[in-house]
Amino acid sequence: MRRLFVAVSILALAAACKTAPEPAPEAPPAPETPAPPENPEAFRQQPPKPGEPPELVLPKFEQAKLDNGLTVLVSTRKELPLVYAGVAFAAGGSQDPKGKWGLADITYKMLLEGAAGKDTTALDQAFQDLGVSPSVSVNPDGASIGARVLERNTDTVLALLAGVVRGPNLAQKDFERRKKLQLAELVRAMGSPGFLAQQAYLDAVFGPEHPYGHPVSGLPATVDTVTLKDVKSFYQKNVGPRTAALVMTGDITLDEAVALARKYFGDWKGSATPPTVPPTPATLPRQQVVFVPKPGLDQTMIVVGRPGIAVGHPEEYALELATTVFGGFFGSRLNMNLREDKGYSYGAGASADARLGVGPLTASSAVRADVTGPALTEFFREMKGIEERPITEKELAAAREGLIRAIPGEFESVEGLGASAAQLFFKRRPLDEYARTVTGLEKATPAEVQRVAETYLGPAAMQVVLVGDPEIIQQQVGPLELGKLVPRDLAAPPTTKR
Repeated sequence: MRRLFVAVSILALAAACKTAPEPAPEAPPAPETPAPPENPEAFRQQPPKPGEPPELVLPKFEQAKLDNGLTVLVSTRKELPLVYAGVAFAAGGSQDPKGKWGLADITYKMLLEGAAGKDTTALDQAFQDLGVSPSVSVNPDGASIGARVLERNTDTVLALLAGVVRGPNLAQKDFERRKKLQLAELVRAMGSPGFLAQQAYLDAVFGPEHPYGHPVSGLPATVDTVTLKDVKSFYQKNVGPRTAALVMTGDITLDEAVALARKYFGDWKGSATPPTVPPTPATLPRQQVVFVPKPGLDQTMIVVGRPGIAVGHPEEYALELATTVFGGFFGSRLNMNLREDKGYSYGAGASADARLGVGPLTASSAVRADVTGPALTEFFREMKGIEERPITEKELAAAREGLIRAIPGEFESVEGLGASAAQLFFKRRPLDEYARTVTGLEKATPAEVQRVAETYLGPAAMQVVLVGDPEIIQQQVGPLELGKLVPRDLAAPPTTKR
């Protein structure tokens, strides 16, 4: 009976389980919404943010003088075993005698045409043995000659430079070769509209009697008159310890440079004295438009300008900023007008060249010949616009940053550092000139920059020089009534009339 009861119970339990409702299955989770795919081009919607600008580091210049008057200028940079060794001279192209334009240029280049008993070939080979090729640079306010060498060759290169500076051969056959080369270079350059415009422009702004009124290279007619006697006279008058500076930059200290200066230049004697500062030119109202005829030229070279200021002038930095806003960088008013808006030119620019004396303030562009008149109109419209549309804070900030951030580029190499030191010597500036420049650019106020812009960029005193097709110039520029159209023949000997 007990077994039967157990069996019945089991069957009953099984039946109960069979008839019980099965539990409802759990609902599956809702699928997640997939994230939209990332747009690989999304980064283009926002311009990248500029990084922190690097710290502005300016070089330190040191100076000493020998008993004979020779200046020693040094800037030490120890990163690489390189030294720039050179000699700077205080007389440049502005010291060319009347009718002898190009004499300074020929004289300084003659220094490498043999010296200290070596002919041109032997001297060139001596420099090549050091792995260097010396360079000569001549500008209106001075000249320099020098080379970059490995630090271990500094003494040797200075021995060569001392011979070049103190004992040039100045031989007749070398002079004839150099003069022919100079004339050939000028003949080739006379085919360049830019070169022609520059020469006519200097005459228009300064006049042929002014020391800055002619090109440093001279013109064929003036170089042709230069003789070896002229070269020797220029050298005697302008080259000596009181008119020269030994410039050394790179892996060298001031004490080391002074020791070398005494070794190679300590007994140097000479009667040369520094030239006087060129006089301030008159700023005259425009009465004419000078043009150099080049029939069939597809472009017209336009150069507009006037006397500016000299280095050290209280308004130097404000004028630099004003000129930069007007035409000193890609986003300047003049370039954006002529290139980006009108499409007249590939580019237009402006600069204020502060020299030892008053230098030129210049704006220029090469434009399509068929828009010569309209392009010149835009030059003057932008000048008038300085007063009608005052310089904005944004424009001034861009000009200020661009000028300051460009300064270190002058010191990228020991040669650049040497060239900067030479400029201090030519222009008779203090050793902290570059720090002064940064401070001056930073402190120039918007009101000061606007005032200086209106003073110097006014259209009335702007002289105009054009190089291009004379028929197009007559047709398009004549009706603008900017002044009498006056042709200029640069192949003819210079006159004394402005």
